Amino acid sequence: MRTQFTAELIALTNDLTLMCTLAHDAVERVTDALVDADLTATYEVFALDEQLQKMYGACEARTVVLLALQAPVARDLRHVVTAIQIAGELSRIGWLASRVADKVYQSHPGHAAEQPILDILAAMGKLAAERTSSAGRAVAGRHPLPEEETPADHSMETLHRQLHSALRDPASQPSTEVAIDNALLGHHLERCADHTARIDRLIRFLDTGVPPTAQPTDDE
Repeated sequence: MRTQFTAELIALTNDLTLMCTLAHDAVERVTDALVDADLTATYEVFALDEQLQKMYGACEARTVVLLALQAPVARDLRHVVTAIQIAGELSRIGWLASRVADKVYQSHPGHAAEQPILDILAAMGKLAAERTSSAGRAVAGRHPLPEEETPADHSMETLHRQLHSALRDPASQPSTEVAIDNALLGHHLERCADHTARIDRLIRFLDTGVPPTAQPTDDE
């Protein structure tokens, strides 16, 4: 029974690692779609999101079976509970990337944003993709993200300020409707990075037993 449970946990971790790869690819390709107004990349993002949602459903079903039949306790229970939460965070990254892809699709053949706003959004997408890649390495190794990587969150805050400054700049200020759309694109990309930070805290919970809500934030 224990051997079967261990095998199920390994399979679950492998599924999460694959989900991390899909989420990273979705964020990376939606950034390409933004920069190049690329419909092919846009369609790829839709397909990646669909895969992520299917895998999330499969992971959810697997964890329910493990909880019902194995009745894990202590660290084993943390492992199962953490796995389904991480899967949920990854599914949301896919959903957010798909929402950005929607806007790229609607704006085609034009770009979803004009310069210099497009460059800022591209930088936000690149940073979100880097954070998703780091989350994937952490999930595969079942260890927290390195402390030295946390300043990336501050870089996202800097890009957030740059975006809102550009949206208010009289020299290039878009119409209210376009400004709202551009701000929403930035928000979606920011949220992708936020979900990777949540994954970081979940992995720390797995290793230490300290709940994510009790862990210090970067500002503390």
